[in-house]
Amino acid sequence: MANDITTPALSAAAPARQFAAAYQVLGDAIAARAFPGCAFGVVARGGVVLEDALGRFTYEEDAPAVTPQTVYDVASLTKVAATTAAAMLLHQRGLLDVDMPLGELLPGFVVGRAPGEFARHVKLRHLLAHNSGLPGYAEFFRTSTTPAALYRACLELPLEAEPGARAEYSDPGFILLGKALEVLTREYLASWVRREVFAPLGMSSTGYCPAPSTRAAIPPTEEDRTLRMRRIQGEVQDEHAWLLKGAGGHSGLFSNVPDLLSFAQEVLAAATATGSQGGAARLFEKATIDLFAEHQGPAGSSRALGWDTPSQESSSGRFFSPRSIGHLGFSGCSLWIDLEAGVAVVLLTNRTWPDRSCQLIREIRPAFHNSIRQSI
Repeated sequence: MANDITTPALSAAAPARQFAAAYQVLGDAIAARAFPGCAFGVVARGGVVLEDALGRFTYEEDAPAVTPQTVYDVASLTKVAATTAAAMLLHQRGLLDVDMPLGELLPGFVVGRAPGEFARHVKLRHLLAHNSGLPGYAEFFRTSTTPAALYRACLELPLEAEPGARAEYSDPGFILLGKALEVLTREYLASWVRREVFAPLGMSSTGYCPAPSTRAAIPPTEEDRTLRMRRIQGEVQDEHAWLLKGAGGHSGLFSNVPDLLSFAQEVLAAATATGSQGGAARLFEKATIDLFAEHQGPAGSSRALGWDTPSQESSSGRFFSPRSIGHLGFSGCSLWIDLEAGVAVVLLTNRTWPDRSCQLIREIRPAFHNSIRQSI
């Protein structure tokens, strides 16, 4: 148990007792080989009430033990903690209009297409809400070998539906969104969010492209036997982020529980603020959180702007309110924030080790979140 977890409501020894059901869920998951280890944390009652870890980096008995500070490849949590966070700040500063056509920032998205094609109507809002009409995924890494080639492939993707008419979670959409933000800021997304988001929030363990000297302290995600032909450890697992030199709008971020709890606390502080700047909020304003947490179309979609919200079969379980926002990561990570209850939960795992076949995480996430919420 981490010794520095204390709040006015809890002693240092209290979390393990209070959250015993959650520990049981995670311990059983490790025993079932859903993942070899995990780190997790909870914000409630205005502070961190749980920050701990179980298991090891891999299933070997001599593998390093996971700690609350262990840095993980958080995969698509990149979409909210980096890309959406950047969009939120840029919008707040008057530099980003969510209804700006993508073609104004990335002309290659519309040049060469027929005048009546849907591409001319795709807005940044559509990319954030995953309803642009772009397909969900394409294995560009099998034919593209450079960042320029990958961006070109995304730019030239045929739209499969009219913007706003169909919701489909789209990695290509967020790859393009990340590039559009770089056009707005005239800077690489990785360096911009490090300076404008992570540094102000004290997220010192969060960033892209970990230094080679730190890679052994990061749990591996996969034994890659198809593309890179090596153990993937301390470098991004996602093939397209790897092609983008480790930093994409859709994936590439590495982080740990304390940093993501700090990010969640910032969102909660802004969401509950009474003034435009927000009581304890340092970055975001309440109006920004309210806008980006709004449900988007079409009917049946759980998507907000960048964020997901609870659905009928949500990974957040049964107890997160409709006014909750969150996201998942392919590597087995998740972040859920209940804006109404003032609760946030982080779970980091490497469920894809040693390969991607195990899907037990789908059952574990809601059970874990249910046990957390029932314990608060």
